[in-house]
Amino acid sequence: MMPELKPKFKERMQTLFSNEVDFQNFNEIIHKPPRNFIRCNTLKITPSALIDRLSKKWSVVQPFPEQEEIILINKDLLPGELGNAIEHILGYYYVQEISSMMSAFALSPQPNEFILDLCASPGSKTTQIAALMKNNGTIMANDYKLDRIMILSSNLERCGVTNCIVTRNDAINLCSKISKTSMRFDKILLDAPCSGEGTLRSSAKTFLMWNEKVVNNLSRQQKKLIAYALKCLKIGGTIVYSTCTHAPEENESVIDFATANFPVKVESFPLPLKYRKGIKKWNNQIYNENIEKCCRIYPQDNDSEGFFVAKLTLTEDIK
Repeated sequence: MMPELKPKFKERMQTLFSNEVDFQNFNEIIHKPPRNFIRCNTLKITPSALIDRLSKKWSVVQPFPEQEEIILINKDLLPGELGNAIEHILGYYYVQEISSMMSAFALSPQPNEFILDLCASPGSKTTQIAALMKNNGTIMANDYKLDRIMILSSNLERCGVTNCIVTRNDAINLCSKISKTSMRFDKILLDAPCSGEGTLRSSAKTFLMWNEKVVNNLSRQQKKLIAYALKCLKIGGTIVYSTCTHAPEENESVIDFATANFPVKVESFPLPLKYRKGIKKWNNQIYNENIEKCCRIYPQDNDSEGFFVAKLTLTEDIK
């Protein structure tokens, strides 16, 4: 049985939706378990070959023809069944919620590019980026805690990723060091640590742990992260900022900070999921008008978890 929303969080979400029916749809779906999505690891197997294998034991659906690697297991599964399957152990697929896949699609990594995944563990997006790059080019995948590095390295090995350098460093310290060299990245993924409001369906503890002070503290950290990350980007390069939360302080406010302090352009981009525009104001703060190009992914719109994705281009060098 899922807990109920804390009163303050409920009030914030009602304000975000400004439509009681929309909020009720949100509140209803977050009390249901998430669907079973996986991503075919095209470094090891084709989607059609994986479908052939999986369809012998599960009901399998490919919901998006243009993204064949997205696969839905349309069946109630036992706990651990996806992770214990031989196809998972062999690295043929990665268990990944569909909204989490959107960051890499927005980044649109290409073979031979030089890419930084700044907060990389457990590696869901790193392995997805490597697959989109066809293992060509170089990914620097960074995280800080040793246990997270071990999980990241294990997933990279299982998925057959060979174009990745793993670094263990504080993200801000790493970017500070890189910015003082001539090294610059074509693209950066900043999937920032966040309050996790979008993960209510899979993490009941989020209902209990949510705290507005935590949201505000994370917002300050996220602004610092994007400020340092931008200093490591090539002119004309792309940074994708994403979170698994709905809080504007951690989303639009961070992008608004970036546009106000750095020579960046907010970009539009396509996604296979239904999404809503970034909001223009929150708590008496009015954001840059281009913030509406950001994408808000809500659970009730896609029967998914919640997510936020923004894409920025650096237009001038940062001294």
